[in-house]
This record gives sequence, C-alpha cells and structure tokens, in this order.
Amino acid sequence: MISSPALVALVVDDEAPARSELRYLLEQDERIAQVLVAASGTDALRVLEDEKVDVVFSDISMPGLDGMELARVLARFATRPAVVFVTAHDQHAVDAFAIDAIDYVMKPVRPERLAEAVRRVAAAAISAPAEPQDDDETIPVELGGVTTFVSRKDIRYVQAHGDYARLHTEIGSHLVRISLNTLEERWAAAGFVRIHRSTLVSLKHVTQVRMDRGRATVRVGEADLQVSRRHMRDLRQQLLARPSAP
Repeated sequence: MISSPALVALVVDDEAPARSELRYLLEQDERIAQVLVAASGTDALRVLEDEKVDVVFSDISMPGLDGMELARVLARFATRPAVVFVTAHDQHAVDAFAIDAIDYVMKPVRPERLAEAVRRVAAAAISAPAEPQDDDETIPVELGGVTTFVSRKDIRYVQAHGDYARLHTEIGSHLVRISLNTLEERWAAAGFVRIHRSTLVSLKHVTQVRMDRGRATVRVGEADLQVSRRHMRDLRQQLLARPSAP
C-alpha cells in the first residue's frame, strides 16, 4: 500500500478568524505535516519564495491579488503547488476548474468536506511526477444555481459553444466556461480526440464509425456525430491504436 505523503499546506485568507479555523482543521489531519498562513495573495507569494508548499488553500474574494489571480500566478511556477479554493461563493467553481484547481470547498467548512479535499491533494501527490490526469478528474458544473461535479470518465463527447463547451454524458449535458481547444490539449492523453472543429469525442465511448457517400459519422451513445475530412485520418489511427476490450 502506498502511504499518503506528509503535506505542507499554505492557508491564504484576508480574514483572521477564517485563517485560524482552517489552520486548526488542517492540523487535525494526519496527512498534513505543517500549516503556514498568509493574509493576502501577495503575502502568499512571499511565503512561497522561502518555503516549499505542496498545497495552497485559498479564499477567492480578497483585496489586491485575489484567489483566482494567485492561482494563475502559481500556474506559471516550475513546480506548482496544488490549489484548493475555500470560499463562501459558488459562482467561481467553473473558473476554478479552468485553472486546474484540485477542489472547491464551500464555507462554512465542514471537517469531512475538507478531509475529502486533502484526500484529493494527497492522491495527486502520490501520482507525481506530473502525469496525465486519471479518470477520476471531476469537473464542477452549475445546475439550477447548485454546483455539482461530473466525472470525466462519464463524458461521451464535448461540443464547442463559443468560449464555452457543452459536456455530454449519458444522462444530460452541462455548459462550462472553457474552450474546446483547451480541453483537447488537456484531455488528449485521456483518449479524447477532435473529430470536427466543434466536436471532441471520448474514444472509449465510440461504438461505431460509418461511411456514407464520402461522409463519416461516429456513434457515441445515442448520438451520431459528423467527422470532418481533415480529422478522419487521425481518428482512424487513434481507433486502430486503441487497445481491444478484454
């Protein structure tokens, strides 16, 4: 059995009571070796200059450098700490996914919910060095004002909607604020292939490829999706290279 790594965490929040509470909760978790604190995004960067941090637990709404801006700066680090947002507002969940946050925890923080966030961080640390994300990646989506999470392995295909993308699963679809080009690059190693300028499919969900009068379509679930000529050759090669089911 692979043991969980001892993690160094940095709590970033401009409100002292919130910092203290989150620090206390994290210190109760045996997977956390040390908890550092910062009162702003700028202070967090100063801490990160001197300390090796595995995960940053950051509020979003802060004066000056807010949590989202801090995460974008961290994304440019050669060795980037994981990011978990801890916030009282759910409207940023989709943006959090777009910048690769590990998790998104709502205030008031429940100990069991925070423990799940630490579990995700620990699991990601065990899989290091950086490898393609596995099928357990979850994507936050908003439905009726409620943020829920969709597993990438359940996504059959994705269609572009301007700067947004619609994720299609067996039971429905969800619109998220991220471009198809970004998803194509991010999910290529997970078996997602571009078949049209506006469509990305999961190869494991493709059950049929059909040619009719020079036009190609693929069957994904109950949907028949058009394959453009420029993408047909690449799709064929990807399907031929796909391992056969046992």
